[in-house]
Amino acid sequence: MPGGDYRIQDRKVTPLKTLQGIVWKTGYESGELQSHVYEDAVSALRRWHADGLKLYVYSSGSIAAQKLLFSHTPYGNLSSLFGGYFDTTTGPKLESRSYEKIAESLHLPAGSVVFLSDHTGETQAAAAAGMQTVVLAREQTSSSAEFARSFNDIALRG
Repeated sequence: MPGGDYRIQDRKVTPLKTLQGIVWKTGYESGELQSHVYEDAVSALRRWHADGLKLYVYSSGSIAAQKLLFSHTPYGNLSSLFGGYFDTTTGPKLESRSYEKIAESLHLPAGSVVFLSDHTGETQAAAAAGMQTVVLAREQTSSSAEFARSFNDIALRG
């Protein structure tokens, strides 16, 4: 349509993310798709897992899509590093109740959970639920925000 707004919007809608997972499955299993994962993230995840930390993923992508993403990386299948996955069926990522539900499902006090994200709205919601947070921003987006530029900048202990 002339004069229309054709920008693509990233919608965090559970049924659309479920459909995304189904479409991705075909691409990953055929070898046409491979996940993008930063090398420093892979190193840190492997190190934290070896140190005995329990790692989980909370993404707006469906659990099926998350499993596909982490099992088809240039660094091999990383899915064994994770103890579980959470998606928007837990709740919206910008609401603190979602993070409370995650801590409850893990049978952990929220204060013992560290949540990493590149989205400050998500880290604010997690912090409001009592979690420790780290903003991971490969490029500085605010001079006042504390953040890590790399997974190498994040020190976690088991």
